[in-house]
This record gives sequence, C-alpha cells and structure tokens, in this order.
Amino acid sequence: MEHDEHHRTERIGWLRATILGANDGIVSTAGLIVGVAAADASRSAVLTAGAAGLVAGALSMAVGEYVSVSSQRDTELADLATERRALQVDPDSELLELTNIYRGRGLDRELAGAVARQLTAHDALGAHVRDELGITAEAAARPVQAAVSSAFSFTIGGAMPLLAAIAAPSGARLVVVAIAAIIALLLLGAFGATVGGASRRTAAVRITVLGAAAMAASAAIGAAVGTVV
Repeated sequence: MEHDEHHRTERIGWLRATILGANDGIVSTAGLIVGVAAADASRSAVLTAGAAGLVAGALSMAVGEYVSVSSQRDTELADLATERRALQVDPDSELLELTNIYRGRGLDRELAGAVARQLTAHDALGAHVRDELGITAEAAARPVQAAVSSAFSFTIGGAMPLLAAIAAPSGARLVVVAIAAIIALLLLGAFGATVGGASRRTAAVRITVLGAAAMAASAAIGAAVGTVV
C-alpha cells in the first residue's frame, strides 16, 4: 500500500515572507493612519499618509527581504565552495567527517561508515551540504521569491486599513480602521496557521493582540503630538 505523507516544510520560505509582509502591511499602515487621525488631521492628510506609507512600506519590505536573504544565499554559496574544495583536496577526511556525523545520530561505526561511503559515491557534495551544513532544497535562500512575496503581501495587507479609511466617515475613521485592521489580523493569523498546520486560534490571538497593541501605541502618540502641536 502506498504511503502518502505530506509535509509543510517546503512552504517555510514563502510562508514566512508572506505572513511577515502582510502583518507588517496591516499593522504599519493602520498604525500610521490611526496615529495621524488621532492627531485630528484632515481627511486628505490621513489618506495621503496611509497611501505613502503603503507604497514606501512595500518597497522597503522588498528591498529589505532581498538584501537579507541575498546575504544568506551568499553565505550558503561560500559554504558550498568550501565543501567542494575540501572534497577535492582531502576526500578521506571528508568521508571520516560524514561517518562521524552519522555515528552521532545513532548508527554504529560499521553502518555509519557504509552509509557515508555509499552516499559519497552517489553524491558527495550533496551529502555534506545536507547532513553537515543543514542546507536543503526546501530551506535554501531564495532572495527574489522572498522579496516578491513580502512586497505583494505587504500591499494586500496594507490595502485593507487604507480602503477602510477611504470608506469611513470622518468622525468614525479611527474606529473603523482599527476594527478593519483587527479583522484582517485575525484572518491572517488563521490563514498562516492553516497553511502551516498549527492552531488557528493561537495564531490568530497572538498576531491580533500584538498588532492591536502597536496600533494603540500609534494612536496614543498621534493624539499626544496633535494636542501639543
């Protein structure tokens, strides 16, 4: 009977970038809007601040993710080059290193040696990359994917409180934006947990409480600064 087993680790890269981008888009855009609105700014000022924050945030997320993940990728490539040279210069030591790795995972000396020799004969570099460096195809750094995922998800997340600000009447703009952002955070937490196979309730509560706290702080600062100015 065929054993059909699905794992979620291949989703780690894009899921992390997507959740981070969407969460940042919701919280930062909503926080900016409620902060400006709490300062009794005009409708045009509030919407301008929200739109500018949305565009700037999306671009910043894309650049930041690309640069940081590219740095990770550079490190991975440097380690790959090091392993490739070591296999050419001193293959016996590399074989012993691989054997000791498998012994450390519970295999006896004879079996560990046999496994190391067979994997080395099949794909020496691949065995060291996977078992020594811990680099797998699923977890490998992908700068472009991370940048695009973050920017797109930031835009989608940030658009929700901005649209709420556009639709809301002036007197209730702060409340409407806050409610829209909280709903968006709840949905985002549930989505991330569903895709990642975690508890939807825990994820939704965690992301919503922290996001609401950030928005409350923004509103308090906006109100204080608006009063002073």
